[in-house]
Amino acid sequence: MATIAAPPAAAPTRVEFDTQFFGHPRGLSTLFFTEFWERFSYYGMRAILILFMTAPIAAGGLGFDTAKAGVVYGTYTSLVWFASLPGGWIADRFLGQRRATLYGGIVIMLGHIFLAIPSISTFYLGLACVVLGTGLLKPNVSTMVGQLYSEQDARRDAGFSLFYMGINLGAFVSPLVCGWLAQGPEFGAILQNLGLRPESSWHWGFGAAAVGMFFGVLRYLRGWKYLGESGMRPVMPDDPSEQARNRRWLQAGILGTIGIVVAIYALGRSGLLHVAPEGVGNAFGVGLLIVTVVFWTSLLGLRSWTHVERKRLLTILCLFLASVVFWSLFEQAGSTLNLFAERSTNNRAFGWSFPASWFQSVGAIFIVLLAPVFAWLWLKLGRRDPSSPTKFVFGLVFVGLGFAVLIPAATLAATGVKVSPWWLTLTYLLHTIGELCLSPVGLSATTKLAPARIGGLMMGVWFLSLSLGNYLGGRVAGLYESFALPTLFGVVGGFAIVAGVVLALAVRPINKMLKA
Repeated sequence: MATIAAPPAAAPTRVEFDTQFFGHPRGLSTLFFTEFWERFSYYGMRAILILFMTAPIAAGGLGFDTAKAGVVYGTYTSLVWFASLPGGWIADRFLGQRRATLYGGIVIMLGHIFLAIPSISTFYLGLACVVLGTGLLKPNVSTMVGQLYSEQDARRDAGFSLFYMGINLGAFVSPLVCGWLAQGPEFGAILQNLGLRPESSWHWGFGAAAVGMFFGVLRYLRGWKYLGESGMRPVMPDDPSEQARNRRWLQAGILGTIGIVVAIYALGRSGLLHVAPEGVGNAFGVGLLIVTVVFWTSLLGLRSWTHVERKRLLTILCLFLASVVFWSLFEQAGSTLNLFAERSTNNRAFGWSFPASWFQSVGAIFIVLLAPVFAWLWLKLGRRDPSSPTKFVFGLVFVGLGFAVLIPAATLAATGVKVSPWWLTLTYLLHTIGELCLSPVGLSATTKLAPARIGGLMMGVWFLSLSLGNYLGGRVAGLYESFALPTLFGVVGGFAIVAGVVLALAVRPINKMLKA
């Protein structure tokens, strides 16, 4: 996980050898359901976000064109991952993971409450709060899972697998609930019968995300006592000057964050942010690119690396770039593919109609079904198990194929026909296969290849690849109305496949370099 510091002293024996949650410490159930509800709130809101922004004002939306909505969407999702870097640092040095997770959940809940208020200023304020809260919660709740176990506890990997199930169960349920509230005609009729505007249904969907996070906070507080010493104490540096420097950084960060949030609210009320979000998004994108280039240039330019460490860092850089390409396509599930589901897909199966946002649950179901299969497959292959770069190649090719299969569907949709939902279902299946080839493998490869002295930092770099990929994916979504869809899907899918081929050509040199 991002910026994970060395864990504090081992938890008490009753926590380490507790088996009350499917053979695991009871504290795992606390973190399981906390993450379930956090992902419920995040993916439920994400499932309707770009649809809300592009819906006409008369239908209760913001009336954005896809270019503007793509910038806002990409900047928001990018910042969610980027915020994990300072969020992990704050927990490591000041709050501890336990309190950081609690405060993060509360701020996330407030963000969704703001989104439930029909106002442009509260819309941007809500997005900002979700970013800040997720940055505090996301990396630290995962860190605490590891701290429930001793280093010798053989249940650790299985515990993370259970935890990962909580993530995907939350991601599965939330679009069904929030999507039905936001888009379901049945709920719109209920509002109308109650004398309420059916166009306000979007905000009921956002409100459901707030309720979900409220349940998550309650569950976390209720299970607090079962977490033992996990995440209770930050790791304070011994050097007083470093402590003082960290405090100055924290104070500057808090003041800067407050200033940004106030500015967002003020610009939203004035209407300036509503008419020109592209400028903010463009500035953030340039800044993100500069940070990435400066970071890698500085890291590789250090003279203290050994020959072996430098080769491993170069390998991580190759995987980092492949990860950026992958996530820039995969994370279009909530943007480009969501728009295709809304505008070009016949959302009806087995004689039953459903909201377009329900497609956001498909990937989570495939993850739950296929993750055990892939875990078994890698073990079954044994010595023939492909290397990490090879698995990355598979990930890129499958995510590219996911867009390639939509080319005939988009061609048919261009004639005015609404295509079968099975096209998107096949796309999500291929994307899930790609995710299972790349995402867990990337985390594992980073921990194995990173020099020990910067292990936590390099996990933060993994989150940075997600941030950059999400931003680029949002910008691609902004082109939805600028290009013919068969062309857009063909270029996007072809780019990933070509990137996969390029990486495939580098696999053998990379493997030789690592063995040398």
